[in-house]
Amino acid sequence: MSSTTHETFPRAGFRRRMASWLYDGLVAIAVYMTAGAASFLIISLLVRFGAFDYQGYEHLSDTITHTPWLLWPNELWKLSWVSFFFVWFWSKSGQTLGMKAWRLRVQNQDGTRIAKVTAIKRLLPTLLGLGNFTVLFDRKNKLSLQDRLTDTEVVLLTLEENRGRL
Repeated sequence: MSSTTHETFPRAGFRRRMASWLYDGLVAIAVYMTAGAASFLIISLLVRFGAFDYQGYEHLSDTITHTPWLLWPNELWKLSWVSFFFVWFWSKSGQTLGMKAWRLRVQNQDGTRIAKVTAIKRLLPTLLGLGNFTVLFDRKNKLSLQDRLTDTEVVLLTLEENRGRL
């Protein structure tokens, strides 16, 4: 993508960013739940084949919830999959499913696609979408906290540019 193409896309405003965040939040919940179902299946199989027992609890869900050596790896597993969702889409096409729906794309400020390392760096400052609130205070530049910290931007694409695969 050339820098001339980049200049034709304005930076995204707060409302579109938050609408996209809502869509992606629903997808992230689905990813989290699917990863949770997979981990529950794996832990169930480990119990079934005698790797450990219910640790004195009646239900497996209680065992997971009250056993730190199961709880924390289980939570990290689920959060890793949610993180992978964002990093994959941001670095592959610059658009998550919610961003595609709202014609948004994250990119470097020179208009190029962001790298996986940059996508990972965007995760924490995004703060569950709260980093986007800084756009309200920076109406001129329309840069969020995560944009500023990673030298990226979120742009509003035309209908034509938004067409295509993720």
